[in-house]
Parts: sequence; structure tokens; C-alpha cells
Amino acid sequence: MKLWDKGYNIDKAVEEFTTGNDYLLDMKLLKYDCKASIAHARMLGKVGVLSATEVKKLVSVLEEIIGLDEKGKFQIRKEDEDCHTAIENYLTRKLGDVGKKIHTGRSRNDQVAVALRLYYKDELKKCELLCGSFIKSLKSFSKKYGSIAMPGYTHTRKAMPSSAGLWAGAFIESMEDNISLLKGAYSMIDQSPLGTGAGYGVPIKVDRQSTAKELGFAKVQENPIYVQNSRGKFEAEMAHALSMVMLDLNKMAQDLITFSMPEFGYFTIPKEFTTGSSMMPHKRNPDALELLRASYHVVSSCEFQIKGIISNLISGYNRDFQLTKEPAMKAFDTAETSLAVAGAMVNAIKVDKNACKKAMTEELFATQQAYLLVKKGVPFRDAYKKVAKKY
Repeated sequence: MKLWDKGYNIDKAVEEFTTGNDYLLDMKLLKYDCKASIAHARMLGKVGVLSATEVKKLVSVLEEIIGLDEKGKFQIRKEDEDCHTAIENYLTRKLGDVGKKIHTGRSRNDQVAVALRLYYKDELKKCELLCGSFIKSLKSFSKKYGSIAMPGYTHTRKAMPSSAGLWAGAFIESMEDNISLLKGAYSMIDQSPLGTGAGYGVPIKVDRQSTAKELGFAKVQENPIYVQNSRGKFEAEMAHALSMVMLDLNKMAQDLITFSMPEFGYFTIPKEFTTGSSMMPHKRNPDALELLRASYHVVSSCEFQIKGIISNLISGYNRDFQLTKEPAMKAFDTAETSLAVAGAMVNAIKVDKNACKKAMTEELFATQQAYLLVKKGVPFRDAYKKVAKKY
């Protein structure tokens, strides 16, 4: 039975359209919805809506669902629409009227919001750890190859001397900034929406502080309308932080693709990290790096998809919000996979010292030559022009 069922049959095409693939996506949210429902049941016990026995029964079955989910034995059927319905139907089958009481004091709107935020918090922490691991890989690379000089480029032309360490260091610092962005998104997400109902509160006394504390939120999100208005806004903020992570991986991938070309040869990609051609026997293609480069655009499009979905909507809940779930999840999945691959790649690549040395041609030191003249008292503009004549 659907949570909103009023005794009439909905048109089949409309039912399928409104359900979409939510029942599949919600497998990621199942345990979080159960955890939030456990906190909600305990709160209902504290305010006298449920008896101690009823709370105990509900908690026991909700923990049973979590256990089934961990074993891959709990499925959300299409006719359930989502994890919320599947969980409540299971509770009702097991506990009868006690199961029907779990939804007291909440709406499916704040129910999905709290489950999503618990999921997002875990995913943001996972991304932060992966960024940290990637930084370690870059530091290890720098320790091994950092002293090797190589050309630095502006406008894709040789500019000034650089080094493998300077190259890696740029990504280390930027990734540290990205971690700050992830932490900022986490701070925004870390407020409990539970207890705000459909966006205008609930007509019974609930203890929002107790559920927020039990679920590990830093605070309660006070305004019930803002709880709904923040759907999509918070997702866009997370997707933006993830897109900044991916922007760095995009640039790094392009650098590695370019500098590992035989025409450059500064970096060497082990054959285990390349693929072949179905036609040309000699080919070792940097496909993983090309997909890594393209994955930035996937995550960036998720951000703009979310922003597009939530714009031009009246305040309060709108079903449009349902469509922000998939791009948010896709952004996390893509970023996490990309960070893992990027870290493995950095651990595997080698720097060809001889190729780098050969590439350190005279023009790279032109600016240095100009400043040697400056040290002798020559005005910089005159020194600049004098050196420029040589090239």
C-alpha cells in the first residue's frame, strides 16, 4: 500500500512516471531511512505517542531491515515507489497497527530529507578521505621525482623552468582547498530536517533536538519552509564542491596525456594502465586518463542539472525535487571512482629524467638571463629587449 493511498486507483502511466527509478536509487538510502525511523520512534516514545513496548518492537524490526539490507535480502519493489513505503509496509506486515504508527509526526517530505542528509554526510566524508589519500599519492610522487627539472608552460609553449615536484605541489595545494569546499558542504548538510513535516511543521509536540542529537546532526534546521527550499540547493552545493575536485583531476589527466606522448616523454604510464587498439597492434592508449578527463564534465553537468530542476519553483515542497536525487548520487559515484583511479595512476607513473633534461632548452632560461642583467643595474625593460633579440 502506498503511503498516500486514499482508496482509488491511479492511472498506470502516471504511476510509472511519478515513480521513475526512485525505487532503485533508494536502495542507497534504505539503511539511513531505517536509522532515522529508529530515532523518530524513540522520540515518539519520549513524548508519549508510543509506549515503551511499541518503541522496542519498531526498533527491533527496523534493525532487522538494516540486517536484511546488508545481506542484500531486502528489495524495494516498483509498486512500493520508494524505500519509505517499503519500510512502512514491512513494519505493518510484521507489527500490524504498531507499524502504522511510525509515520506519526512526520511527512514523507522530511523523511526523505533526513535520509538523504545522512547519506550525503557519509559520502562527503568518503570523498574527503579519498582526497586525503590522493594528496598522499602526490606527496609520495613528489618525494620520489620532485627534484627532476622539466619545462614549465604558458599558452602551451615553453615558458620557464619547472620541476616534477612543482607540478605535483600545485595539485596538492588545490586538493587541500577542495577538502575545505567539501567540509563547507558538509557543514551546510549537517542540520536535521526531521520533524518539519511537509514544510509547515506538525500539529503535535515533537522533540526535534532529541532526534537531531541521536542521528549525529550538529543542529536542527529550524524553518520548515527552508527545509523544503533547501532541497536541491544543498545538493547543488555538494555537486559544486565535487566538480572542483573533478576539475583538478581533469587538468591532471590532460597533463599526463600530453606529457606522456612520445613527442614529450616526460612521464611514462605503465602498460597496465593503458588499453590497446582493436586494429593497430602497437597502440597503448591512455583511455583511463581520457575517461578521467571527461568525468569532470559528467559531475559538472550534475550540478547544473540540479540547479535547473530547482529553479522557478514556488516556496515549499515540489515533486520536481525527486529528480535531484539521481544527479547528486551520480556526482558522488563518479567523483569517488575518479579519485581512486587518479590515486592509483599517480602511484604508478614514472618520470623520465633524461627526457626532461633534454627538454630543458635554452629559451626556458631567457627570463633568468634578463634578471642577471637587472642585477647589474640594467633597467628591466632594456634587459627584456636585449634578451628578446636572441630569440
